Amino acid sequence: MRIALINENSQAGKNDLICKALEKVVGPMGHVVDNYGMYSAEDTAELTYVTAGILGAILLNSGAADYVVTGCGTGEGAMLAMNSFPGVICGHVEDPVDAYTFAHVNDGNAVALPFAKGFGWGGELNLEYIFEKLFGFGHGKGYPPERVEPEQRNKKILDDVRSKTLRPLTECLASIEPGLVKSAVAGEHFAELFFEHCKDQEIAEFVRGLR
Repeated sequence: MRIALINENSQAGKNDLICKALEKVVGPMGHVVDNYGMYSAEDTAELTYVTAGILGAILLNSGAADYVVTGCGTGEGAMLAMNSFPGVICGHVEDPVDAYTFAHVNDGNAVALPFAKGFGWGGELNLEYIFEKLFGFGHGKGYPPERVEPEQRNKKILDDVRSKTLRPLTECLASIEPGLVKSAVAGEHFAELFFEHCKDQEIAEFVRGLR
């Protein structure tokens, strides 16, 4: 699995800590982490939680990433931004139980974490435990065991509903103010990470037209 890490501006100073915690946990599982920044509060290319949501949607819909880990001060704004787009099911995760149940009950492809609220002594340990429960036990198996069948059925129903209510990503992006979308893909290492792993030519061409 290719996991993309995205940090918005208010929590950019924690990027290195978060990336190290994520790589420490998922590396031995065979997963790969692509760090899309922000890498520090001084980065020239700035991401807000809104543009982080645009970037996350581009990565997931294009196949450049299989999963997105993002967040903001509380995680709420990042979750809302991510869930504004097709092809994204983003959960709000504060602790390891949230991580495990989201992975197995909701079977999404992105999480938004609070990187300021409640992030004190032992914050990096909580991150590691979250990532262990999120990526170490599979996805979509249901929880608790007696609820597996209805939960898996409801997930299929949700996917079907979303397929009928959300437009294709390139249509969404084309309707957004171009400067906003352009700022989402302006990161220092975006091009080298994205174009190597992108699997959707239409999205790739749309992004090339922005740069």
